[in-house]
Amino acid sequence: MKPKKEDISAWYVVHTRPKCEHIAASLMGGLEGVETYCPRIRFQKSTRRGKVWFIEALFPSYFFARFVPSQSMRAVNYSQSVIKVVDFGGNLTSVPDSAIAELKAEMKDVEICEVAVGVKVGDTVELTEGPMRGMKGIVNAMLTGVERVRILLEFLGRENAVEVPMSKILTEHKPRAVVAAR
Repeated sequence: MKPKKEDISAWYVVHTRPKCEHIAASLMGGLEGVETYCPRIRFQKSTRRGKVWFIEALFPSYFFARFVPSQSMRAVNYSQSVIKVVDFGGNLTSVPDSAIAELKAEMKDVEICEVAVGVKVGDTVELTEGPMRGMKGIVNAMLTGVERVRILLEFLGRENAVEVPMSKILTEHKPRAVVAAR
């Protein structure tokens, strides 16, 4: 006799409150018979107060949990910060073990993977400091030295080349897109 789907341990996607993925995963990981996986990325971003490190979930508001639905569904659904276990039309849909294994391999088997959001020639960037703060330009050249770039800014009706430190620009690249492009 074949066991029911509800009696087999499998990976499921859990929906959480925003920015609470790692907290919910950690608390749920303490439940008996429940294993969690919440991949996160760490990246540096230029802000008004300089470069700041951020850690965010790779999948905002979601993480993965492995459990037997017939034994742990109630505890999982009522864990702190959990909205629900994702289903389709009331039917639970599991994530294949191979997909989780592939994701872990892509994340180099670490929970928090550092991502470098770089700038290259041709990228559109925005200045974050100085008298031209808020202006957008195109990176014309990468310069040696203290991580500087040359940007072409349209100013006073013509294009002007300005050299600025990389720490003073914002790029349009998103960290999740960098991970996806690997």
